[in-house]
Amino acid sequence: MNFLFAWRYFKAKKSTNAINIIAWISVVAMGVGTASLILLLSVFNGFEDLVKSLYADFYTDLRVIPANGKILTANPQQIKTIGSWPGIRAISLTTEEKALLQNGEYQSLVFVKGVDSNYQNVNGVKNKMVRGKFLLGDAERPAVVLGVGIEHALALESDRAILPITAYLPKKGSNINAADPLQSLSAGNLATSGAFAIQQDFDNSYVLTNIDFVKTMVNLQPDEYAAIEIALTDTRDEEEVRDGLQKSLGKNYIVQTRYEQNRSLYTTMRGEKWFIYILLSFILVVAAFTMIGALTMLVLEKQKDIQILKAMGSDNARIQRIFLSEGILLATVGGGGGVLLALIVGWLQINFKLIKLEGNTFLIDHYPIKFLPADILMVVATVVVIAILASWFPSKKASQEKIELRS
Repeated sequence: MNFLFAWRYFKAKKSTNAINIIAWISVVAMGVGTASLILLLSVFNGFEDLVKSLYADFYTDLRVIPANGKILTANPQQIKTIGSWPGIRAISLTTEEKALLQNGEYQSLVFVKGVDSNYQNVNGVKNKMVRGKFLLGDAERPAVVLGVGIEHALALESDRAILPITAYLPKKGSNINAADPLQSLSAGNLATSGAFAIQQDFDNSYVLTNIDFVKTMVNLQPDEYAAIEIALTDTRDEEEVRDGLQKSLGKNYIVQTRYEQNRSLYTTMRGEKWFIYILLSFILVVAAFTMIGALTMLVLEKQKDIQILKAMGSDNARIQRIFLSEGILLATVGGGGGVLLALIVGWLQINFKLIKLEGNTFLIDHYPIKFLPADILMVVATVVVIAILASWFPSKKASQEKIELRS
């Protein structure tokens, strides 16, 4: 009944044309605000997915690290247990250390990551090679794959370099001697085999070589590693596998999901999304002011109807619900149109890439779009809440109209 009255008031021609104009302005403003909020959140989702995919090429589904220190001890039986755990597709043993790379007069501080032959099965670095081949050599003839930023810093082309580069790594347990600091370092030559490009954080910081070379350089024991990196059969089971593996390995080890390996990144992205949502919700708040104006003028327009309804026995709550329903109806028409507009614009952008990114420094040349049902529902709920709040004062005023008896 309330929405029936609201629908009739919405359709009916008003005695003052300004009421119709303001009502439609509020509908359009609510629609534009809704579409803008959904589209901007969807663009953010697109960029978020892009960033996550780049990090996923370097970080694995799960990673086992020591609870204390940076050296993990794992015997062959433990490694076998992890490799055969239900839900685990592949594992790779890795070690990592800071190092100084030198190519003639050019130097660069990097993280040297030593990996085993199974490393290419747990992440996508091999698929991100831009030059050369993913060849890491062995302990006697080590080769190295460089991030493109490090390749540039060392002024070389990794697939064409004639001379090897020199790596200086700290020995395990050694103390730096002020008189001769080189005594605490191991030096070794590495042939460059290729370069990868994933994301600036990795491209400027990491080089990959075989694990035996790194362990020899830093004096690690055969069962000592920095981490065990794990690829899952189904990433949806990551928490279940993580919890079971953590319980099996005990408190001396920490099993991390991809989110836990990059907690600061994911937390920052989520915080930025909420900031965008709150900021853009003010567009809907501004649109609500036009709705307040439209409903206030409608109340003045329908004073005679209010008098009649009250004379027929309608109480204040009934009158208030009618005008609240009118506000919700205005928001529904505007918000529904906004959702439809956002979906159409998003579909056009996904399929035809109409809006391009400026410059040529990005991995993609257009704004990415990813619609999430949760985002659309959140925006719709926001529109409804704002509509109720905006309608409250005019509807309350309408309910307080007194019956005037005429003789």
